Amino acid sequence: MLIILMVILLFVSVIFLTIAVTNILQEGSEEYKKRYVNDATADFESMFIFISPNQLFALNIVITLAVFIFGMWFFEKWTFRIVVALIAFALPGFFIKRMKKKRLAKFNRQLVDVLVQMANAFKAGLSFPQAMESIAIESVPPLQLEFNLAIKELKLGVSVDEALVNMANRVKSDDLELVVVSTNIARKMGGNMAEMYDIISATIRERFRLEGKIDALVSQGKMQGWVVGLMPLVLFMILGKMRPDLMDPMMESWFGIIVVLIIMVLETLGGLMIKKIVNIDV
Repeated sequence: MLIILMVILLFVSVIFLTIAVTNILQEGSEEYKKRYVNDATADFESMFIFISPNQLFALNIVITLAVFIFGMWFFEKWTFRIVVALIAFALPGFFIKRMKKKRLAKFNRQLVDVLVQMANAFKAGLSFPQAMESIAIESVPPLQLEFNLAIKELKLGVSVDEALVNMANRVKSDDLELVVVSTNIARKMGGNMAEMYDIISATIRERFRLEGKIDALVSQGKMQGWVVGLMPLVLFMILGKMRPDLMDPMMESWFGIIVVLIIMVLETLGGLMIKKIVNIDV
């Protein structure tokens, strides 16, 4: 009778544990969709790439499963397979941020030339909307897309100040925010727009020159950080494939797993410290 009661209690405990784990996973999935996927979707929309959160979440899951299946073929231990799958799960977010960063850098480079063209347009007697429309026709994406959207807002009755602010909020560029604030103030105070744009363009060009010089000086430090940070992971994978008799005992004991986790934490902290040191904002 006691054994039957214990079996029933064990069965009920397993059921409640399964329900609890299912609820936790469901809540975690919803929270992931709310934070990561929605933010990633907003980043895509700011780059004029339209994809729904469900599609992005499904794409992320497919990539993770594909890499996990590849890991099952390449690695014998489940620990390596899970680590590779987790890395694959985080890669889409990394690539989205990188795409947004490259697009922003390209927009800032185009903005310098556009400011000179806008100044010349004002000297030729064009109004602000006419100057923006001429720039939109002659320029290329991503600046062309943003200017075209601003022009469409102007044609729908949105004021120039509001259209510029909306463009600055979409792009999230410090240089563009400087241009927008200066433009709105100059339009209200009656300043010389052509001269102001020439000054802003020269200032941004000088900042680009300083940033390029700084990047050249810290590039060696960045490369050393990548090499030192990735070397333990690469050696770990190579030794796990070539000498499993040496690596398996470490991954099969709690002591070895704790050592690996400590190494991962220290590697992450070291990488963040190196990034903080070499990341110089002008």
